[in-house]
Amino acid sequence: LESFYERQLRLSPHVLGHSKAHVGRVVAELVRAAKAQGLQPGPLALSLRGDFVRVGSAYEQHKVRSPDCFDILVPLRLPPHLEPQPRRADGPGTDGAFVCGLRARAGWPRRYRPFAEGFCVELQGRGHLSSGLVLRWFQGHLQRCLGAVRYRLQERCRISLSACPGHPPTLHILPCSDYVCCHISMAVRLIPAIPLGDALYLTALPPQGPQAPPATDTLWGLNASRQEQRLLSWLKEQAPASSCHLKCLQILKGLRDLRGQGLEEPFCSKWGQVLSSYVLKTALFSLLLQGPLEAWDERFLVERLEDLVLYLRDCLRKQVLMHFFLGNTSLPEALALPRFLKEAAPVNLLAGFEGLTLDLVAFQLINTWIQAPHIIRMYSSPRYLRPVLSP
Repeated sequence: LESFYERQLRLSPHVLGHSKAHVGRVVAELVRAAKAQGLQPGPLALSLRGDFVRVGSAYEQHKVRSPDCFDILVPLRLPPHLEPQPRRADGPGTDGAFVCGLRARAGWPRRYRPFAEGFCVELQGRGHLSSGLVLRWFQGHLQRCLGAVRYRLQERCRISLSACPGHPPTLHILPCSDYVCCHISMAVRLIPAIPLGDALYLTALPPQGPQAPPATDTLWGLNASRQEQRLLSWLKEQAPASSCHLKCLQILKGLRDLRGQGLEEPFCSKWGQVLSSYVLKTALFSLLLQGPLEAWDERFLVERLEDLVLYLRDCLRKQVLMHFFLGNTSLPEALALPRFLKEAAPVNLLAGFEGLTLDLVAFQLINTWIQAPHIIRMYSSPRYLRPVLSP
């Protein structure tokens, strides 16, 4: 496990630091240009707030393999008469997600009609903000600003923007050979985000397929990445200096990816969806708060990793892994959660999967742990290693 971690999973802090700094400078230029071009009098259109929020494993110190993929939230500025409306997720693919509509208040002024026609869809007699229309505008707006930014950054890097329908656009950055010491092509997913206050955001749900009802276009998922970063900072202060909790998460993600190399479709896709990095991170959070943090000292790495695998196995068998923040009343008071999270209904992250699928994943997970040395030797050879995909 130690050799697997050092040779295949561990990132160089030097390279990761350079990559994050370079991404930050390029995204700052693009957001600044997009905000400037989007300014217009009156609250009748979408615009950028002017800042961005770094989220995801690259900024939480548990990214593995290569610092070539990053997630950035880009907060938007909305008219003041849209209110969040938490809803039950009944549509296909939305189980296991906290969903929220953004509904126009009763008696919306007539002067907001241009905004409603451009970005809202009618649902039950009320206008609701459409995630699809917002994504389409966001991509087009950034694409229009790319020319000026590309000219200013031409000595540093080459940049381009790509997107699939229903997905956030991806900024591709290729550093120039004489600019940075770490010549890594980077993909940065720029995610339009609706601020809720208290460092909470709403983001568009992934596309649900052609059979999804039209109402799913009005649903937004909750992003509590800043709360997760605060929790990780608190754990770093409370746990021993040599704590292995993030290392356990990285190794488990690495074993999951290696095991996936030998699985056939359609189970291979299900394996990755059930054991998503967010599910693994949630299980780690839950396990960390169950016992003394001193038990996570580096010398107990194998024992704690086995505990994490067994905890996940039990969750899969019971078909229950609750969202760590939503409606969780047993969190440390030092975290000071926003009221919105405290009062939200609890959400089961595994609710969207069939029981048979979860049983198969549980069996395969234990099998992966038992055969970990064999899997590492077999699937770490060059013939099995696949290139890491862009986000």
